[in-house]
Amino acid sequence: MGRVAVVTGASSGIGAEIARLLAGRGDLCVLLARRADRLQALAEELGGEAEPCDVSDRAAVEAVAGRILERHPRIDVLVNNAGIPGRTSFLGGDPEVIERLIRINYLGGVWCLRAFLPGLQAAAPSDVVNVVSVSGVVAGPPSGPYSASKHAQLAFSRTVAAELRGQKIRVHTVKPGFTETEGFPQSWLPRPAKRLVIGPRDVAAHVLRSLEDGRGETTVPWYYGPLAALQDVMPNVFTRVLSRMPKAP
Repeated sequence: MGRVAVVTGASSGIGAEIARLLAGRGDLCVLLARRADRLQALAEELGGEAEPCDVSDRAAVEAVAGRILERHPRIDVLVNNAGIPGRTSFLGGDPEVIERLIRINYLGGVWCLRAFLPGLQAAAPSDVVNVVSVSGVVAGPPSGPYSASKHAQLAFSRTVAAELRGQKIRVHTVKPGFTETEGFPQSWLPRPAKRLVIGPRDVAAHVLRSLEDGRGETTVPWYYGPLAALQDVMPNVFTRVLSRMPKAP
């Protein structure tokens, strides 16, 4: 029997590219996202399955996982990729947007891992990929609430990596830098920073290498990695620099 991979946020961007690469290596991809039409089209393209779902809704996640586990009791790979952008402010941003960032970017991964854990345990050794962000380790305007949601997701990912290690479930925490996608356009960046932008296929290829090599926590591209240490060492310098960043559109 071939491997079964569940990919959230799979209707476009990084999630869709990860699904394409997983299907290319022979995995049966079960795709989750809110946009049913886009999801079904990709499932047909890949010979996979579509399950429309809003991962911020815990009851909906549990119901979808129940249906999937009936068909596929063994889940070899879970990719927690669903996420929304949030270039908004803690001080003046829409409270609903701030709450939704936490529900989707952070809690969505928690609910999916809990719901699919029996399948991952049945398939062990198995893999969980949490697509976090460099914003989870480098925080500042104009995306403070987004960074907070990704920082929470990073803490979740690091914690379950230790908890699941003894069960032969590997957790891969992938932290992309600026990535141009439909949901995360990077046109707001200043011109020099645009040279650092990568594409969703770059992130997907990194995820596949992480799965094959058992990399654990990584940053893509690698040169974003030192930023986290620099902000920890020189927080006041970062505050001055980030205060000059463009305001949220």
